[in-house]
Amino acid sequence: MTPKLLFLTPDLPYPPHQGAAIRSFNLIKNLVPSHEIHLLSFVQQSNASSRLGPLSTFCANVATVPAPSRSNKSRALSVLFSAEPDMALRLPSARFANQLRLCLQRERFDFVQVEAIEMAQYGLAVKRMSLPSQPQVVFDDINAEYLLQKRAFQSDIGHPTRWLGAFYSLIQWQKLQRYEAKVCRQLDRVVVVSHADGEALLELVPELHSTVVPNGVDTSYYTPTDRETESDTTLVFTGKMDFRPNVDAVLWFAREVLPLIREAVPQARFKVVGRDPHPRLNPLAERADMTLTGYVDDVRPHIAEAGVYVVPLRVGGGTRLKVLEAMSMGKAIVTTSLGCEGIDVADGRELVIADDTHTFAQSVVDLLGDTTRRRELGGVARSLVESTHDWRHITPLLEQVYEG
Repeated sequence: MTPKLLFLTPDLPYPPHQGAAIRSFNLIKNLVPSHEIHLLSFVQQSNASSRLGPLSTFCANVATVPAPSRSNKSRALSVLFSAEPDMALRLPSARFANQLRLCLQRERFDFVQVEAIEMAQYGLAVKRMSLPSQPQVVFDDINAEYLLQKRAFQSDIGHPTRWLGAFYSLIQWQKLQRYEAKVCRQLDRVVVVSHADGEALLELVPELHSTVVPNGVDTSYYTPTDRETESDTTLVFTGKMDFRPNVDAVLWFAREVLPLIREAVPQARFKVVGRDPHPRLNPLAERADMTLTGYVDDVRPHIAEAGVYVVPLRVGGGTRLKVLEAMSMGKAIVTTSLGCEGIDVADGRELVIADDTHTFAQSVVDLLGDTTRRRELGGVARSLVESTHDWRHITPLLEQVYEG
């Protein structure tokens, strides 16, 4: 009998333009041949459910619920006084909970897959329901969220101008430790994207048995392009630009690293490609050596333009889909250790790792001046993702979780 799965997602996973949506979309796509997939998702925009694309083909049923909204005042009060972490309070919805109950009463599912910690509350709700057939609940912890906030606190506390952010992260770090541990204990199976995240959760729940199902990339979509599209002076970063780790990465690179690069390569410019640039980035948009694109329909032409693709991340967790995309396109990459965490790469083999300002800048300068070396790195990077990080190779790991 074909296993029947219900996916719960915080936003409709199409189009797959950012982390959680990319992961959910590709897992669903590659599970379809051997599973019956149903999808219950929040939608952030009123017309989003009319743009299902291939989801209408992949899924036996797609149901959507408008995402709830919170006022700034309500959020501030909950940050200070609620025992629950901010992420657990982003998507509470009686309408979604009712729709979930109807789905589970109408269909007998083998598994309910909860995508990301924002949706964990609904996994916990399933465990409390009295149902004709109790499905197993799989928690896909796309980031070890408490670790992300811990690192953000450690990064911000040394800078007085960021103490408000540090205070927020300190509170969330403590709350997330308790909440993430509760979720991991109460749900049936836990999936993580890297061994590092698995180790982080073991610190919270020593008896936990999690399974690594890493992030991947569609290597038939992200392919190397003609080198004539590449610029010897363009540096590219891609990502959702209201996401705090990405904002920190771009600010550090633009303020401290890029000036050092331009001393050696005066024509060097930095292109930041991603939706919803945070107001903290506004001053960068005025610089002649910077471009902030905002939302783009397709990041591939921008990645293809990069002489060097940079990943100056200093805060965060999980595995960077952006790195896998650039690797799949055969780009030379300079990254921090954190930027490539969770991917089986070695410094100087698939990419270059640099964790301080001067080393990062010099690594970029060296690659901008060495086309042969850029192509060597890009070729090895492409081979790695083709063999180990294509979604077709990753999805069977999730199927093993279902098989138990």
